Amino acid sequence: MSTPLEPSPPRLVRVVLVEDHDMVAEAIGLALAQTSGIQVVARAGSIASAVADAGRLQPDVLLLDRRLPDGDGISAIGRLMAVARGVRVLVLTGEATASVATRVAEAGGAGLVLKSGRLQDLESAVHEVAGGGMVFPPGLLSGVLDRLTGRAGLSGPKLTVRERETLLLLAEGASTEEISERLGVARNTARNHIQRVLEKLGARSKLEAVAIARREGMLD
Repeated sequence: MSTPLEPSPPRLVRVVLVEDHDMVAEAIGLALAQTSGIQVVARAGSIASAVADAGRLQPDVLLLDRRLPDGDGISAIGRLMAVARGVRVLVLTGEATASVATRVAEAGGAGLVLKSGRLQDLESAVHEVAGGGMVFPPGLLSGVLDRLTGRAGLSGPKLTVRERETLLLLAEGASTEEISERLGVARNTARNHIQRVLEKLGARSKLEAVAIARREGMLD
């Protein structure tokens, strides 16, 4: 008489957590460590560290903070996916809008989760994207699909990745010198980025550029 086969355990989902705020990272890391089927294999506090960890560890899921000390997390999705074949990127954010969700989807991300959400929601999102699915907050998916299929245009002029990072730093009140340091470029290069942002937005000053960008929904 044959013995029934035991069901095989679910595959362990290996996660790299990218979050620069220590308390937030600690809380998320401890919570996921107690979750069945998920293992946090590394924690990174910057895009540069995330690229190194993703390339070295080849995780299944990369849980990525949207705003990091060395740039915009969403803009880095392509770089992260290039070094970790098959990785699924789930973006962590404090607020979610259709334009942010669309940027994530266009960059190749698998979803967007709110930091204020429940642990169960985060756990489910990690398993969902690891299995090939996509996760976006309720009410945003239809807007994402509309924008991706061209039924609704994205607001504002088209900026390069560097120009978008520059705009986000301007919105934080960063000076030209600070932008140079944060982006790791020469001061003249930072100045050129700022000038191109102003030209594309039709602004005469940094403050006016930020005001226009907010009005156009480019800082969502």
